[in-house]
Amino acid sequence: MRICFSAATQSLAISLFCGVLITGCGTSDPAKVGETSRAYSASSEGQAGAIRLRAPSAEQRLREGQIGPALDTESDAARDSEADDTEADKDQHDQIVENPFKMVWDHPLSTFSIDVDTASYSKVRQHLLSYGRLPRPDAVRIEELLNYFSYDYAPPAHGDTEPFATHIAVAQAPWNPKHRLARVALKGRVMENQHRPPSNLVFLIDTSGSMKQPNKLPLLKRSLSLLLQQLGSKDRVAIVAYAGAAGVILESTPATQSTEILNAFGKLAARGSTNGSQGLKMAYQVARSHMIDGGTNRVLICTDGDFNVGQTSDDELISMIQDESKSGIDLTVLGFGMGNLNDAMLEQISGQGNGNYAFIDTYNEARKVLQEQIAGTLVTIAKDIKIQVEFNPAKVAAYRLIGYENRLLATEDFNDDKKDAGEIGAGHSVTALYEIIPTGTEIQPEIASVDQLKYQKAPSQSDAAQTDELLTLKLRYKLPEHSESQLVQHVVTDSGAAFDQSDQEFQFAAAVAGFGMLLRESPHSGDWSYDSVSEIAESALGVDKHGFRKEFLEMVTAASMLAAK
Repeated sequence: MRICFSAATQSLAISLFCGVLITGCGTSDPAKVGETSRAYSASSEGQAGAIRLRAPSAEQRLREGQIGPALDTESDAARDSEADDTEADKDQHDQIVENPFKMVWDHPLSTFSIDVDTASYSKVRQHLLSYGRLPRPDAVRIEELLNYFSYDYAPPAHGDTEPFATHIAVAQAPWNPKHRLARVALKGRVMENQHRPPSNLVFLIDTSGSMKQPNKLPLLKRSLSLLLQQLGSKDRVAIVAYAGAAGVILESTPATQSTEILNAFGKLAARGSTNGSQGLKMAYQVARSHMIDGGTNRVLICTDGDFNVGQTSDDELISMIQDESKSGIDLTVLGFGMGNLNDAMLEQISGQGNGNYAFIDTYNEARKVLQEQIAGTLVTIAKDIKIQVEFNPAKVAAYRLIGYENRLLATEDFNDDKKDAGEIGAGHSVTALYEIIPTGTEIQPEIASVDQLKYQKAPSQSDAAQTDELLTLKLRYKLPEHSESQLVQHVVTDSGAAFDQSDQEFQFAAAVAGFGMLLRESPHSGDWSYDSVSEIAESALGVDKHGFRKEFLEMVTAASMLAAK
């Protein structure tokens, strides 16, 4: 197998060999590290232009991603990068207890909420390619690694009433050939940007002192210019900033007034402490006063950290966010930088706000989230999507859901329409994997460690258990404007396909899941290694329009080198 390394990976190799960390592709700015490895790197957008005889127009500044003051000098960037590296492990993450195998006789149903967040993948990438370190296991959420990528799943056919298409496949588990791997995938209805409903957007921007580093407020300004390029005459933009105090920087303004909006972005400066709760209240007030019936009403939080002044109770924040979401104002969270990021809270509030959570570590990531996937970022096509799988005990002895540990639901939550669950945006895809131990396969003692019951016998099997059915998949979802869920069911059989007979997207998803398990030091990774992940992923790159899958190979190579160090 031959892998061509980009400058980012080559510099990491040099750093490991020499014992000196070189963060970067000819620059010490962490906002730019790794950008050369993607297809976008050929573009000159967002880079410092040649000397001009006159100042560029607002349209030129918007097109080139140059708004507000220039980035800090390279020496400042190097110092801030070094500080970010030192502080990186101070980010706050929820502890993740990996899903274990469950015996079907004891747990016939598996229930969870979907998740389209991708922040964990970007954080892992920053650890590996920018800072040359392995991420903490709790920073690795495997479902977010899986859902970072676009997969070649077919969207709903023209005329289909459901907002998403369901794709299910079963094949051999690559890390344990005796086990099976079941993939459940959803693909949202695609919506071209010009067909988006009108948008009422309020940017809530953290301007606290910690945001001065180049990969924070300066990168944030450049990132928001990308989103502005996608907006038109039917859209409106407002800006609220918060530090020691919150204030409206720009009242709701038609998106076509780019000069006024860009100038407002340019005035933002990092100083003071963080009063996020006051800023959030103000942002919701601005959004509410310009509500668009039938349109997108959304607050976008852009921050590097925590709401550490004012209303700091998570319960109070979540209650406010839930109430605003019920009134029709959704929430998107964009994280920037390391060292002060309360990842656990940002993930939680985005979920409660019927939104999504992404981490912007490079200008190219901003392109992905705010340009390429703009409809998915802004437009929700289905909400409160829950998945429940019933396994046939005649075919399945035990199973485990890979990832989604903080999205698990109680069995009874599936039919409870008051129970909140995840949303899917236009064109978004969702992938979930189950590892299955077939009936008759040897099971490790720790999996089947429960004694037989004294007063009950194992339940008898129904007639349906004697069929070829492996499992039944049930989904519940609500249309954005509805409060009552709709039920969809699919019966799944297993053809006995070997892993190499599975489709390319199945294989790549398995490689990503295996990578996540290795980073988390999972006991379920079997005999797989980083070389195994690279081999499978490289063979399943597909079209890879923007080079994200090739970049994944660089991350695997970096992790392998760091793990062996």
